[in-house]
Amino acid sequence: MSDCSHDCNTCGKDCAERTDAFAKKSLRPGCRVKKVYGVVSGKGGVGKSMVTGQLAVTMCRRGYHAAILDADITGPSIPKAFGIHGRAEGEDGALLPARTAAGIQLMSVNLLLDSETDPVVWRGPLIGTMVQQFWSDVLWRDVDYMFVDMPPGTGDVALNVFQSLPVDGLIIVTSPQELVGMVVEKAVKMAQMMHIPVLGLVENMSYITCPDCGKRIYPFGESHTLQAAERYGLPVLAQMPIDPELAALADAGAIESFRGSWLDGVADLLEKEN
Repeated sequence: MSDCSHDCNTCGKDCAERTDAFAKKSLRPGCRVKKVYGVVSGKGGVGKSMVTGQLAVTMCRRGYHAAILDADITGPSIPKAFGIHGRAEGEDGALLPARTAAGIQLMSVNLLLDSETDPVVWRGPLIGTMVQQFWSDVLWRDVDYMFVDMPPGTGDVALNVFQSLPVDGLIIVTSPQELVGMVVEKAVKMAQMMHIPVLGLVENMSYITCPDCGKRIYPFGESHTLQAAERYGLPVLAQMPIDPELAALADAGAIESFRGSWLDGVADLLEKEN
């Protein structure tokens, strides 16, 4: 390409001059991951990691082997939500994923740090390499559904994941505010650029249920997610409320104990995609 900068880190184009730095990576011998779904958001603070964790829990309850690859390298929260605080172990030169109480496999940078509160102050290329290694250097055993908890936005890590991992589809997590249209558009355009299908939207923090009368209260006003979904021809797969119990369980490392069924519609769709 005449305008090529030869910097594949920030390029989504497929061209003859592309280096093999982002060729699809292979799993370790003997490993298997059947389906890979990215959980993305155009901005932070919408509960993307919470949705990722609950999706894995939901599929695990349905009898599938689930896994989480925590690609949010600078803001990992998945291990804490599942009550995992130890260090990752190795076997034959590879990393072993941690296993939750219910058997969900997961890998996160927090499992490699001396302390889980240590900051990850790395530049983009190193972060991208770490995400690739989470795929190719971890012994993922017999996984039916892997969910990749993406960092917010459309930067280097997102490009790295989409170019290096065999992602089957994306689930976009949004909030009800009016700016959701712009956020969704960015995520959809990124998916189109990378030729990855978007399965639909999950709206988080949709409402609060009054504990006294059961009435729904909408703290962010009228939801704009349905309009955004219609504009891009996408289904709204779930509308999740603000639930203090779920937040408390995640803080306590017991997210697997929560019995909410808000993501059953997403799980039904994933089963049909299988």
